Amino acid sequence: MDLVSAIDESVKYIRTKTSVVPQTGVILGTGLGDLADILQDKVTIDYHDIPHFPVSTAPSHKGILHIGALGNRNICMMQGRVHRYEGYSLQQVTYPVRVLKALGCTTLIVMCAVGSVNPTMRAGELVLISDHINLFGDNPLIGPNDDRLGVRFPDMSEPYSRSLMDLAQRVALTMKLSLPRGVYLGWSGPSLETAAEYRMISRLGADMVGMSTVPEVIVARHGHMDVLGIATVTNYCDYCNLMPCTEEQVVQTSLSVSEKTKRLIPAILREIASPTSCG
Repeated sequence: MDLVSAIDESVKYIRTKTSVVPQTGVILGTGLGDLADILQDKVTIDYHDIPHFPVSTAPSHKGILHIGALGNRNICMMQGRVHRYEGYSLQQVTYPVRVLKALGCTTLIVMCAVGSVNPTMRAGELVLISDHINLFGDNPLIGPNDDRLGVRFPDMSEPYSRSLMDLAQRVALTMKLSLPRGVYLGWSGPSLETAAEYRMISRLGADMVGMSTVPEVIVARHGHMDVLGIATVTNYCDYCNLMPCTEEQVVQTSLSVSEKTKRLIPAILREIASPTSCG
């Protein structure tokens, strides 16, 4: 079965559960699943039940699709994503983004947990992703291109929407929240980086590193979706004095920031939906 036919089957199944057409998709990062509680009149669908949909196996990624409303904006939230390190191909990792687009989403908010190599970006802070570096050693668009999904060589001069970044920073300013911009470097994991690798990441021009996001954004832009990326810094990676980091630490730090996120994301979504929004 070709990719477009598979996407159609996924969408047809989801539409048997709800007639809501979402305009914005949100991929919730580690420890942020509770954000789905902001949706009104929501329908929840387990990833296991959606044809061809990859199933999350990473800790704290429940694997549930939520479709509902926030004000006058219909939203589809993914509570959990899949990663390359789980054994999925990048085409499988990004399949849910294809489905979000086919459901009607024109905007994607992608969230993630990151380690920072920038001393001004410490654990517990939120950072806008302004650009990225792909060190996965792979690309989800490798292989035959289907022109129904996007062009063969999609432009990546603006992977993260500048207007959405401006909007998010205006919203954060009204809430007295710091929201700096930074460059994200993505690679596969699952082993955390060595001190030498963190040094390399810094010298390449990145501010933070993670194991997701980049493939999803590439596919979103292939489908002409506008993207806003927001990262939660879970640990500062001082390569001159590198300290151990555990999975529990990452999850706990993400949870500690969740109150900020629960204030910021709904406000951003409402602003995107407003007539005065530039998004």
